[in-house]
Amino acid sequence: MSGEKREQPPRDLPWLFRTYSGHSSAAASNRLYRTNLARGQTGLSIAFDLPTQTGYDADHALAKGEVGKVGVPVSHLGDMLTLFDGLPLGEMNTSMTINATAPWLLALYIAAAEKQGVPRAKLQGTVQNDIIKEYLSRGTYIFPPKPSLKLITDVISFAYREVPKWNPTNVCSYHLQEAGATPVQELAYALATAVCVLDGVKQSGQVPAADLPQVVGRISFFVNAGLKFITEMCKMRAFAELWDEIARERYGVEDPKLRRFRYGVQVNSLGLTEQQPENNVYRILLEMLAVTLSKNARARAVQLPAWNEALGLPRPWDQQWSLRLQQIVAFETDLLEFDDIFDGSSAIAEKVEALKRDAREELARIDAMGGAVAAIDSSYMKQRLVESNARRLAAIENGSQTVVGVNKFTESAPSPLTAGSDGGFMKVDEAAESEQIARLKAWREARDAAAVAAALQRLEGDARSGANIMEASIACAHAGVTTGEWGAALRKVFGEYRAPTGVARASVEIARSDISKVRGRVDAVSKRLGRRIKILVGKPGLDGHSNGAEQIAVRARDAGMEVVYEGIRLTPAEIVNAALEEGVHVIGLSILSGSHVALVDDVMARLKRLGLADIPVVVGGIIPPEDAERLRAAGVARVYTPKDYDLNTIMGEIVDLIEARRPAAA
Repeated sequence: MSGEKREQPPRDLPWLFRTYSGHSSAAASNRLYRTNLARGQTGLSIAFDLPTQTGYDADHALAKGEVGKVGVPVSHLGDMLTLFDGLPLGEMNTSMTINATAPWLLALYIAAAEKQGVPRAKLQGTVQNDIIKEYLSRGTYIFPPKPSLKLITDVISFAYREVPKWNPTNVCSYHLQEAGATPVQELAYALATAVCVLDGVKQSGQVPAADLPQVVGRISFFVNAGLKFITEMCKMRAFAELWDEIARERYGVEDPKLRRFRYGVQVNSLGLTEQQPENNVYRILLEMLAVTLSKNARARAVQLPAWNEALGLPRPWDQQWSLRLQQIVAFETDLLEFDDIFDGSSAIAEKVEALKRDAREELARIDAMGGAVAAIDSSYMKQRLVESNARRLAAIENGSQTVVGVNKFTESAPSPLTAGSDGGFMKVDEAAESEQIARLKAWREARDAAAVAAALQRLEGDARSGANIMEASIACAHAGVTTGEWGAALRKVFGEYRAPTGVARASVEIARSDISKVRGRVDAVSKRLGRRIKILVGKPGLDGHSNGAEQIAVRARDAGMEVVYEGIRLTPAEIVNAALEEGVHVIGLSILSGSHVALVDDVMARLKRLGLADIPVVVGGIIPPEDAERLRAAGVARVYTPKDYDLNTIMGEIVDLIEARRPAAA
């Protein structure tokens, strides 16, 4: 009948709105979380600082300059209670980006909930707990792969029984893409990790065979979405189909609900630019479409970076802007009113099948090596990531990959967004570290030392015997054990690990118009010096984001320099000692955690004490202009930030420094 009203299809519920955040202190972060929740955020995503992520207390030597910089410091149960003060944990859905210390932070969370009177079974959320990708990209691992897998297994085996609504492992391909992974590599390496973890759970004997499908159903993923949003959307459809295939064929999961690919996403931060940062808003929106447009592969939780993350730490208003973007897409558009709009598209189907085919081939290659851990130990996966990232950077350098405002359309009026007194971002109060250390000392003095010693003795005993460490960790949390003490107890049992860098064997044959010119200058200056130019590339402190350092090391090697690069997490003393022993001509420091001032000052002072002040030091990282001036005043020869994308130019300037300072044979 004409005029008859058609019934509207039910509107889908939106995904969880999250903002990855935390800084300075538990109290400051609690205020931020309350603000974001009041503005419509529906789930929390906790960023922890590097000492917390790597199992150190705030007063450890390696924590210097790192406390509260990239996230919130959580040293003990008191910090966790402060972090969630006034936030009912029984009603929250909390994602914690934590890996090597995941068992400990989950134990602190459970202990905090118990203090609130909330039973474990009521808690909902996710702990990332993907240590394998830390060896490849983010670098916050502690222990060797075998005990790390045991810790992952302990969390999964405990959580599926005791905290059944919790996602005990969040297989993370996000940082793989940040490290240069192609869509195929992201698919293959993440799925290889998930297989490695589930095989470990299956072999551990902690989970009965009949319960394995329940464990498979609790595995979640955390992915990345870049600007090629059609390809990225196809990647998500490929992820969903491949995971269903693996769950059914490898693990015999019959219930389709337990085979469902459940994922959250943080869209790409790698592509955010320091130049014309206002353009980043459009990039973030386009990247978000990749994980929301396709209903059959839609994210369950989305967190967006802020427009200014290439400049520094986002302010609350910047986070609100990103949250409003999610809310506009979810509530003002008709996106959630339709079935999957890509079903039936031959172009989409062909792309998905091509991604699946290539990912299966790469998975088979990794499986033939013995799985993900073997591919880490051999540096296969790391090497491939270094190579693909080198190709990406070279494409930007030579202009074959356009980045608006960087290598094309670079003319711009000054941005009013960065014209304020704060430069358009938030800077962590330098007093945050000393204040956290003072609170930590007060906590240690007030607790029952005998109870702490007994709890740590139980933890170490369970770790040595192979028992599940979660109950012992929860007992440690209640007794007042600190993050550093928990980490030290397990370091005694499991030892520490240094992952392969992937630099030595990385091979990238790319036409570079002026690399030959740089090579010629390196050869000429090396001849004048009487030996090959030698550069030390160092990463002081706890920052594990090694992508930039790796690319500098590879390009310096390709330019003809001798390269000393020992990977991440070195103290300033170790770097200076290496410079002395290796007789280097230049030191390059890479720091992206915001701790550049404290760490570089330490390096410069040590060089001066050893009579090595004539060695030029260059520094790269996300460094605000005023900090760059401070570093130069301290004697740093060059400061490079994300806007300095032309690596050949950087190599040429390094040669200039050496030629100017070391004109005679050395």
